[in-house]
Amino acid sequence: MDFTLLTPVRQVIDSISGCLSEAGIEQADNDAAILIAYSFGVSKSDVTLASIMGGSLGDLKSAGHCFVALPAGSEGSLQGKRAFLQDLQERVGRRAAREPLQYIIGKAPFRYLTVAVGPGVFIPRQETETLVQIGLDWVDEQAIDAPVILDLCAGSGVVGLAAVTELQARKAQVYAVEIDDQAIAWTRKNRDQILWSRPELKSRYQLVQADASSPQTLAQLDDQADLVLTNPPYVPLTQIPQQPEVRDYDPDVALYGGSDDGLVIPEKIVRRAAAFLRPGGLLVMEHDSSQSHALVSFATSVGFSQAHTAPDLTGRDRFLVADKAEG
Repeated sequence: MDFTLLTPVRQVIDSISGCLSEAGIEQADNDAAILIAYSFGVSKSDVTLASIMGGSLGDLKSAGHCFVALPAGSEGSLQGKRAFLQDLQERVGRRAAREPLQYIIGKAPFRYLTVAVGPGVFIPRQETETLVQIGLDWVDEQAIDAPVILDLCAGSGVVGLAAVTELQARKAQVYAVEIDDQAIAWTRKNRDQILWSRPELKSRYQLVQADASSPQTLAQLDDQADLVLTNPPYVPLTQIPQQPEVRDYDPDVALYGGSDDGLVIPEKIVRRAAAFLRPGGLLVMEHDSSQSHALVSFATSVGFSQAHTAPDLTGRDRFLVADKAEG
């Protein structure tokens, strides 16, 4: 790819998209537009507008995130943007090598939040938004004020941060637990970025570095939690992901469940959640679609009175929903 600042944006999108498609990347057009936007400091909608209006890369104006058409032959006045071209080509190369787009641009969306991500932390997935929704809906249905919520295996922190911000009116108290040194650095960064302008929420979000399955971790909350939300490592060791972005970049500690069936860590988390929850409390846990029956059975054997599996957006069994026995 040999672009100049006079190359039409549509041509650049097509060229990058072709390169990414050859690398096996789906939605290559989308990734191409995002890479252009990020490299030139504009929004994706600016890139789309420039493409529609026949603008060139040099017409992308970062100040104010707007598209302003510049006259032909004005490339010499845009020397400062030449570095953007180098950045773009470097990032396209990284994406073609199947580095996750989120690592390249340094952020990922999750519900109403945008969080920082990079090497050493699991990239938030859209299906995990359903896990949060199940829990938040339950809190509203139960009309619980000042609910105590635990986010176990917090990773980037999206689950707990979504809960504390979206349940602000209910004054939720969230405790997040993450054991990994690299991952918790991202949790702290996202906590600081998201809560810095919300001082009223800072005291309602506590982050602890510890083993989420240990009886000593947050032992003072045993029998006190209303809700446990968790997306633990659960991928079976026999099912190594084929997608390079997952297999080669997501940290193993966040992926694999510790056994051929992937159930060792999820079962430890279910057992610890049973101790955390008050009678009548709820556990919502993400898992592999192959694990639904085993986890429902295990949950009812360790103190949950009812348990069932909820589907993800594609209809696959992905979430254990379990009620702690009353009394």
